[in-house]
Amino acid sequence: MIRTWRTFLSLLCLALLAGPVAAQFSDSFNFLKAVRDRDAPAAKALLDKPGTTVVNSRDLGTGETALHIATKRKDPPWMGFLLQHGANPELRDKEGETPLTIAAGANFPDGVRILLAGKANIDGSNSRGQTALFRAVQARDLSTVKLLLELGANPDIAEIQTGQSARDLALGDPRAGPIGKLLADAPRRTRAAGAGPSR
Repeated sequence: MIRTWRTFLSLLCLALLAGPVAAQFSDSFNFLKAVRDRDAPAAKALLDKPGTTVVNSRDLGTGETALHIATKRKDPPWMGFLLQHGANPELRDKEGETPLTIAAGANFPDGVRILLAGKANIDGSNSRGQTALFRAVQARDLSTVKLLLELGANPDIAEIQTGQSARDLALGDPRAGPIGKLLADAPRRTRAAGAGPSR
């Protein structure tokens, strides 16, 4: 009987503390949770707070912003919503990836279009100097490669580790097929080194 009473008191204390503990989470934490949970009203309420900067909050463990989260789950409505509220498409997560390099490497051309419309740098790179075009060639994603080339992506930016460009990668891959042809026919551009991490 005494053990049951102690268990009851312990559970009651936990229940009473749950409200204040939940309230102690930061707006940044709650915003990222709302994005992960696809809870638009909660996200909008946090975005509408005066002077807020939660739209570019980062997960402490992964470095992901809300835009990274929405891009990884291939969620165009959320990506558009976040960009309209000032999400920065150039921020890198702890893996060094931008939302654009993630979308390009994930066979997600719609995401690439949305991010470019949201002012992502078409030739911006991840921390290894790999551009979106490089990542799309790696993924053998013809649609994204074609889109990026049509919009002016530079096929001759070299990534840091190997010094290869997207063109080099495509021409050296016997399985590249039509991607190899696209890159072989793309106009030559100034061969530039990929940019290292800046954020």
